[in-house]
Order: sequence, then C-alpha cells, then structure tokens
Amino acid sequence: MSQTKQVKQLDRVIIRFAGDSGDGMQLTGDRFTQESAVFGNDLVTLPNFPAEIRAPQGTLPGVSSFQVHFADHDILTAGDRPDVLVAMNPAALKANVGDLPKGATIIVDTHDFTKRNLVKAGYDANPLDTVEEPGSELAEFAVHPVDLTGMTVEAVKEFGLSRKDAARAKNMFALGLLSWMYGRPTEPTTTFLESKFKKNESIRDANITAFKAGWNFGETTETFVVRYEVKPARLPAGTYRNITGNLALAYGLIAAGVRSGLPVFLGSYPITPASDILHELSKHKAFGVTTLQAEDEIAGIGAAIGASFAGSLGVTTTSGPGIALKSEAIGLAVMTELPLLVIDVQRGGPSTGLPTKTEQADLLQAMYGRNGEAPVPIVAPQSPGDCFAAAVEAARIAITYRTPVMLLSDGYLANGSEPWQVPAVEDLPAIDPAFATSPNHVSKKAAKAAAEGGEQAEADEFWPYLRDEATLARPWAVPGTAGLEHRIGGLEKADGHGNISYDPANHDLMVRTRQAKVERIAESLPPLEVDDPSGPPGSGAKVLVIGWGSTYGPIGAACRRVRRAGYHVAQTHLRHLNPFPRTSATS
Repeated sequence: MSQTKQVKQLDRVIIRFAGDSGDGMQLTGDRFTQESAVFGNDLVTLPNFPAEIRAPQGTLPGVSSFQVHFADHDILTAGDRPDVLVAMNPAALKANVGDLPKGATIIVDTHDFTKRNLVKAGYDANPLDTVEEPGSELAEFAVHPVDLTGMTVEAVKEFGLSRKDAARAKNMFALGLLSWMYGRPTEPTTTFLESKFKKNESIRDANITAFKAGWNFGETTETFVVRYEVKPARLPAGTYRNITGNLALAYGLIAAGVRSGLPVFLGSYPITPASDILHELSKHKAFGVTTLQAEDEIAGIGAAIGASFAGSLGVTTTSGPGIALKSEAIGLAVMTELPLLVIDVQRGGPSTGLPTKTEQADLLQAMYGRNGEAPVPIVAPQSPGDCFAAAVEAARIAITYRTPVMLLSDGYLANGSEPWQVPAVEDLPAIDPAFATSPNHVSKKAAKAAAEGGEQAEADEFWPYLRDEATLARPWAVPGTAGLEHRIGGLEKADGHGNISYDPANHDLMVRTRQAKVERIAESLPPLEVDDPSGPPGSGAKVLVIGWGSTYGPIGAACRRVRRAGYHVAQTHLRHLNPFPRTSATS
C-alpha cells in the first residue's frame, strides 16, 4: 500500500545524471528529456562525455554525464548548478559535487562504493560514512544513499540474466525513480524500450521491469517523502518535438532540397561532433538525399563540389580539424563559384584538442583560413532548434549567390536539445536555382551576320562568368545541357568568357568581384534586431551585449538577470557573421 506523499510545486529543475561511460547516462538523460518534452515543459539539455573510446572504468576521466534543465516557462540554458545529482559511482560523485549549490539533492548508488573504486576516484575514505559530520564534503547536501544496482538485480532476477547484464539495467531503475519524483509520464519510455530491445525479450523485459521498479520504489519508500511538480510551459500554439542541433541541421538540409527542387548530396568523413548529420541524412533517400562516407576529409568536400557542378546541393560536414584539411577545396569552390554548404560543428582545438567539448573555436579560420583572397559567407545558428532555419538560410545564400557558405554550429548545439516548433513547408522561403538553359552571349561572328542581315543578333555562346546584375552570381549550367559546354577549375578565370587568365588587371577585377558578390548578400538579409525592453535604441539601455552562435542562451539569461535587478541592458545576436546586415531595427 502506497503512502501519502507531499507534492511541492517548482517552476524549474536542473538534474544531472552522472556515471561511468558504460552506465548509460546519455540514454537515461535522453529518456528523461523525452518524457519532459511530452509533458510540455520547456527544456535545454547538455550531454557531456569523455573523448576517449573507453577511459579506465571508475576513474574521473571516464565519467559521463547528462544535464537537463526543464521549466514551466521559457528558459535559455542548460543551467549552471544542478539541483539534483544522480551519481552511479564514486568517480561520478567526485567529478560533479563541486558544481552543486548548497542544499542540492544527491542520489548515490552505493553498490560501487568499494575500497578499490574509492581509491580510483581519489577518495581516502568513503564520503557517505561522514555525511552527518560537520565539515564533511557532503554535509551541505541532501544525500540519499540507495543501492540502485542491488535492487535492480533483485527486481530482474526472474529473467535469467547474468549479474553483469542485470546490473546494466540500473540506469532504468534510476530513471524510474526520477520519473516518479518529478511526475514524468512513463508511457514514452516503456514504448521506447519495447522498440529498442524488441529482438531480445529478456533484455527488453528486464529494462522495463527495472524502470517500473524504480518508480515503485519512489512511491513506497520512506527515503523520499516529497514529490515535485513542474507544470507545462506556455508555448505558442503549434506542433512541437524535442530536437538536437545535428538533427535540426539534417532536417534543414532536406527542407532546403525540397524548397529548391535540388537533390541533396552529402560528402563527409565522420568526425566528432558532426557525425550524426551524416547518420541522419543517410536515412532519407526518399527525399532525394545521397550520402557518401568518404575516405578522408578532402575526398568528402571534393565529392560535394563535384555534385554541385552536376546540379545538386553539395554539402560537407566536419569540425575544426576537418576545416583545416578542406581549406584548399573551399578555395576551389570560391574560384569556381559553385553553391556549397560547409557545416563546421565546432569543438575545442587546436589539433585533436577537445573532441567532445564545445568551443566557438573556428571563427577566424572560417573568415580567413584560406590562401589568397577567398571570401566566404558565414551563418551561425543560436540554438539547437535554430539550426534548422540556419541550414535553410545557408542554402538560400549558397544557391542564390553561387558561393560556398560556412555554417558554424558547435558541440553544445549539436548534442543539446530543446522543444522545436515544426514549421509548415510552404512557410519556408522558396529557393530558385535559376539554372542556365540557353546561351547568354552573342559571338562576334553572330553579331556580324546579324548586322549584315539587319536582324537582331541572338546569343549563340555560353559565357560561364557573366554576372547577374542584382546578385553578381554567375550562371549555373548543368553539365550535359546542349550549347552550354564550359570549363571550370582552380586557375583564375577571365571575366565573362571564363578562359584561364594570368592578366594582373583581370585578377584584380575578379578578386574584387568575388568580394563584392559576398557583400551584395547583405542586401537580402533581415534587419539586425535589438532586444531592449527599456526602449528603442538611443532612448533605452546604454549597454548593448553582442554575441553570436551558441552564446545566445547564456547571454540572454544573463541579460534577464540584470534586468530583474533593475538595470537596463540590451542584447543583439548575430546570425550572419559575413557579411553583417547593413541596417538595424528596434524590437
């Protein structure tokens, strides 16, 4: 018989699941996130895991964590200091306890607090034995030692699993307990487990049983006497789903293909944290998407450029080290003036650097990391959901202006998630490839013949470097179109007819023209918005905070705090880093 539990109302909660890399913390956090998304909370997540393939078990470098911040109102970040820490071993406790505020709740799996594991984590003695003592490391927290592993093994023993396999379900026990504590719906996780393990009934049933056992433990134990309620957030009407930045980028590329009528070709080499874009796009052949996992970074972008030459939307995805390898080929796309999307999901550098940690590390490389004069437009999304719109915008610029475009995401956006309002396809901007279909230049021979006959001369030649007056884009002719045969390549082209030219004056003209084409993009950009509740620019805040990319959430949250303290501060966030929008507007 369940006992009556107190229910406490909260407006937001930050929970961090932490354990060894093999403890399933990413899956646990993701499932709690999906439950919260179904419930209707606003949320932001922060997965954090080591770069090593398998760091030594039970050590600090091997700790993996997943943080989710969910609320009944609009939030912008995954939060700084968790209200709840679920620690599956001593190393997880040691690595994360310093981030907790006074009074935070700690749920500890006591099973792995052996002498050997305590030493590996850097403890001289078991910190759980001195919780009540003044000056103890854990004295300021509400600590709940629970034998999650032992109770899990006992709950699933009927399925005949080995102790090792049975213990692996402890993450589902922990998920069930936290789902009970915060009133999360259980059906989505049960359905997920049924689908994920449908080919192995014993594993499926053990995980579902462990999940339910965790829920029932919360309901019946005297250890937890309070449940917490975080009501759904009030969001604009629409259809929502939880989405990560990489998934949003993949969907945005598909949408760009649909709106432009172009097949999408991705030439890519797997690299953290961009690989999920390749994984996702490979599932969508029905939308005209072709993916190539190339043998290296250079081959990936080379194939993408070739696809663009052939009339597809060429895309390549990578991170900072891959951008370094692709720099010559990006210059080739600048010279050939072909549409190309270069998606850089940034991570810490230099070299291998911090593969699984986020950093806005590649801005200068994106702007200047090529030989010669090779200007490239740069677009930067500000949140996981915004990656969708940024991908569509980058494709619009690339196709309209015949240029490679760099899209700067990062690991925080790529792996983090938030509720995303699914747009209607017809509301997305139409993108016109405007392929060349006929000759565009009158030859001297044709002009002479027409003059002799008193007729209007008709174009009989195709010049691949004539310019559109509005965009300065050159014509895009699909190979095989009769009468539009032409050559492109990395050597400098003569203005207009596109033959190879070593003339200094022509080179100066072409360099300036390519730069002017990028600058012309600013005319199609929306005005830069300034968020200033205190009034319009000039009469409101005297301080303006400027950012770009994934700093939007932290900057926005900081501005909110400052405003609540009674100060006036404005915020503006750049999506287009090259070129900048030419005008500004009030908001």
